[in-house]
Amino acid sequence: MNDEIIKEIKQLKEDKNAIILAHNYQPKEIQEIADFIGDSLELCLKAADVDDVDIIVFCGVNFMAETAAIICPDKKVLLPDNRANCQMADMISLEELKAAKEAHPECEVVLYVNSRAETKSEADIICTSANAAKVVESLNSDNFIFAPDHNLGVYSAKLTGKDAIIVPEDGHCYVHTIFKPEDVQKARSEYPDAKIVVHPECPEDVKELADYVESTGGMVRLAKDPDIKQLVVGTEIDLTTRLKRENPDKEFIPLRKDAFCLTMKLVTLEKIRDSLADEKYVVEVDEEIASKARVGIERMLNLSK
Repeated sequence: MNDEIIKEIKQLKEDKNAIILAHNYQPKEIQEIADFIGDSLELCLKAADVDDVDIIVFCGVNFMAETAAIICPDKKVLLPDNRANCQMADMISLEELKAAKEAHPECEVVLYVNSRAETKSEADIICTSANAAKVVESLNSDNFIFAPDHNLGVYSAKLTGKDAIIVPEDGHCYVHTIFKPEDVQKARSEYPDAKIVVHPECPEDVKELADYVESTGGMVRLAKDPDIKQLVVGTEIDLTTRLKRENPDKEFIPLRKDAFCLTMKLVTLEKIRDSLADEKYVVEVDEEIASKARVGIERMLNLSK
């Protein structure tokens, strides 16, 4: 069944001059059909560099597809399932961000890429978990407003020595806040020879106990370290799918087997096929919002080159 659908997808990609981009949290069958797999920063960079295609099929969640649409206004961006949202991205409202800016006019606004297009339009610069500290270091202001992930905001402030005004106070990723210190302690006991890496969206007490704190892209690079044979991975469970495929001689253990993003799993091979065939669901961003949001995104991309 899958073989036939994959054949159809490949033919449709050729007929429509399309490319498939997939986030690291996509399941195995989606990773295998993708033209490019990456974290949020890598996907932004890839989308910005795609010149010779007409359609981008984005296998991820809505804010990622919106970002691609902002970066590539001349391309048609498709999201195979229009219910694939990110709860964190909806935790910061436009009104709340504007209120924070008015209350702290001396601060520049760093907005996590896990946010909607309209809030991106109010940011001075966008960041990802891979480059948050670098972005904060680049600011002209001594302190900064950060939204919407509390844990990443705290971590960025800690790494740079600046103070963060974080809005909202409880912004979080439900996948990463599931991790607890006892999970790390249990892994240490069960896998004494393993290294432990966790995502910056994890709570501070979890990060403090880990050997490494990395974005998913950073975890992919870390996994290639020849000195690491066994790695416990504290992020969404399907990153280990990619790590195992790319490093078959090593062992990758999920820090928790229930670290599972439901909306990342809404994309299926059938939906990719149907998305290409019917050119649905088109992700469009109002041009006024897109032009404002593009400023912060491009500032980040220029910093990342």
